[in-house]
Amino acid sequence: MGSNRVVLKLSGEAFADPEVGYGIDTSTATRVAEEIASVHAEGHEIGIVVGGGNIFRGLSSAAAGMDRANADYMGMLATVINALALRDALERAGSQCRVQTAINIQQVAEPYIRLRAIRHMEKGRIVIFAGGTGNPFFTTDTTAALRAAEIGADFVLKATRVDGVYEADPELVEGAVMLDDVTYMDVISKRLRVMDTTAITMCMENDLPIRVFNIARPGNIAGAVRGEAVGTLVH
Repeated sequence: MGSNRVVLKLSGEAFADPEVGYGIDTSTATRVAEEIASVHAEGHEIGIVVGGGNIFRGLSSAAAGMDRANADYMGMLATVINALALRDALERAGSQCRVQTAINIQQVAEPYIRLRAIRHMEKGRIVIFAGGTGNPFFTTDTTAALRAAEIGADFVLKATRVDGVYEADPELVEGAVMLDDVTYMDVISKRLRVMDTTAITMCMENDLPIRVFNIARPGNIAGAVRGEAVGTLVH
């Protein structure tokens, strides 16, 4: 039996053309949305936290020299653009969907209200959480941990570009070994690049397991939502 309510963290790269690495590629967004919609139809409650790195990232070369808080607010706005693109793709794939933002943009999305988000899920709607936490200096990984704790999710699902958590960065170290499961403390002490320390600590304190998996492999999103052993389990 898969977990009942999950928060799926999609980085901005989930929307980008794999060749280019930035912007929004409709076919990429459509593929991701169709897989989410198909598993959502099985009755799982799904919340999604989107990143904005395909458009703008606060800690990027584009933001060099910029005030950090200002750059982070620009990044939050980028997540709203991705959320609207994903909502469109999900609705075309047959799922009812709502976007809630941590910064008020009422013409395009609902403000984030915890109980309303839970109610949407109970009514069979996917909820996309945009705008990060609404505060600068926090990542969208931390947003995923925070929203998961707030709505009582069973799992945080972190979609990445690699197959799971490795003992060293597989993009830098050839032959790095992937771990099937790892503890929160190992992630922090060994500086394994899963999520930032704030997000990991929040998951640990709220006993929220994290599953890290490769979004590029078809079937992985559905498998992770169902609670199958894809990628790496952090617990």
